[in-house]
This record gives sequence, structure tokens and C-alpha cells, in this order.
Amino acid sequence: MNGSRIAAVGHYQPAKVLTNEDLAGLVDTSDEWIRTRVGIRTRHIAGPDEPVDELAAHAAAKALAAAGLTPGDIDLVLVATSTAVDRSPNMAARVAARLGIPSPAAMDVNVVCAGFTHALATADHTVRAGGATRVLVIGADKMSEVTDWTDRTTCVLVGDGAGAAVVEACAPAVPAGIGPVLWGSVPEMGHAVRIEGTPARFAQEGQSVYRWATTQLPPIARRACERAGLAPEDVAAVVLHQANLRIIEPLAHKIGAVNAVVARDVVESGNTSAASIPLAFSKLVERGEITTGDPVLLFGFGGNLSYAGQVVRCP
Repeated sequence: MNGSRIAAVGHYQPAKVLTNEDLAGLVDTSDEWIRTRVGIRTRHIAGPDEPVDELAAHAAAKALAAAGLTPGDIDLVLVATSTAVDRSPNMAARVAARLGIPSPAAMDVNVVCAGFTHALATADHTVRAGGATRVLVIGADKMSEVTDWTDRTTCVLVGDGAGAAVVEACAPAVPAGIGPVLWGSVPEMGHAVRIEGTPARFAQEGQSVYRWATTQLPPIARRACERAGLAPEDVAAVVLHQANLRIIEPLAHKIGAVNAVVARDVVESGNTSAASIPLAFSKLVERGEITTGDPVLLFGFGGNLSYAGQVVRCP
């Protein structure tokens, strides 16, 4: 079986920026309160005429262009999202239609905040098994659409956006660029992060998630590095799910990636759920903070109390 690699990445965020000061006009909060508790300063919010598949397609188009590929080169589209409004057609099919991708397999992956890393692993496994040659993997969420904007415990957290990666097969002689995934969940605690009801609304048990993420996940993330044949201190960057700066910083420290750039995109983007890892990763690449071949730990966690992580090589 061939390995796979990430050929290119891309990201997209809506133009509208919602600041902490703006939120203070909606609910009983302040810039200081928000920054102290979650570290967020701004977030991007999509308009009513900007559906999830449009956000996803913009990010995917940038990744395709960066890879020097055309829509016809893609044979599988995977979209990680938990904010699709309709059951069918799925987001992957809608993205394929927007981009003009002919006859791809098209599937959505709903693992909420860990969706992108699950989808990336699925793409890697599919390529290794010979089921696809080039895969478009997208994380996209419109969290503003499932948020109660009168609840200050959740509305200060969320943002909208999308990130994408093109995954392609490696030649047999070329080292794989996507390491083995380490994934799992705690189903009995799935109630800790929810998007449910009619209309659907995002809710979470913040303290339970914080304790779980900062105590249970560091050894799991270290094992993901070990599966790639690396020690945590060998990793050039760590891109965690951008949930909350108070989770990201202690988790990165406990992993032991002492020489790594730590993505902190949550400060300007908020929690964008499945979009957060590819969005933050793409920005690190765009800014030149990591370079081609650098080992990067991607680690998603959250909804369902699921997690998935792997070390990838920077495109």
C-alpha cells in the first residue's frame, strides 16, 4: 500500500468580524471577561446568505490552487461538519457541485470538533487501500447558526469558517506524510458537548470539558507522536482544536512539545469546531511559521468527547 501526504492547504473566513465589544452590546459581558476566561478577541460570522458549503468551497478552491490541481483531479470529497442544515444532499456533494468536481465519492463526517482529524485519517486510509488517489478534506462549520446569542457562556466562544487540505498518494519510494491516527471517544460523557434540539443549539459543560482535555488528553497526544516515530520535542508545531486558550496552552505544555510553534488562532477566530484545525494549520503555512517537511501534530477533541490526532508533514 502507498502512503499519503498533504499536498496543500487553504482556508476561508467570512468578512464580518464580531469583536468582544460588539458582544458586550448583546449580552452581559465585557472584553476583559472574555479574554480572561477564553482568550478570544474576535471571531468571523457568516451572513444568512453564506451557507456552510459555500465556506467549505472557498477554502477547498484555495487548497486546490495551492496544489496546482483542477477539480477533475479529485476523486473523493470529505467534509467534516456538524452544522449542515439539510440531511441531503450532503455538504460534500454540494461542495463538489460548486467546484465542478466530476463524479467523486462524497461523504460528510460528523465528529464535531474532532471532525477534521477523523476525516484526514479516513482520507489517508482510503488512499492507502487504493480507494482514491486525491482527496479533498474540508472542515467547515457555521457555529453562529446553532448559537443562542442570549447565552453569554456559549455565544462568546463561537466563530464561522472553513479549512481544507488536498491529500494525495505518495510514490512507494517516498516517505508517507500523514502518520498513523490515534483516535477514540468517551461515549458515556457525550452529553458534555451538544448541538441538539429544534432549533438546534450548541451547549456544553465547560468545566467537565476543561478537566477532560487538560488531564486525559496529553498522554494520548504523546502516543500519537510515538506512532509517527517522534518524541514530542521533535515536533515543529502543534495545532490543537481551537476551543479555548485556557485549554490550548496547558494541553500543549503537558504534551511536552517544548520546541513547537503552538497555534493560537482561537484568539482571532474563536471556536470554529471542525474548521478550527485546518484553519489554524493553513494560517501557519501561509505566514511561513512552519516550512515544507516540518512535522506537525494535529489533534482534535471535543464533541461526543471524541479525539483524533496524527503527525503530518507540512506541505
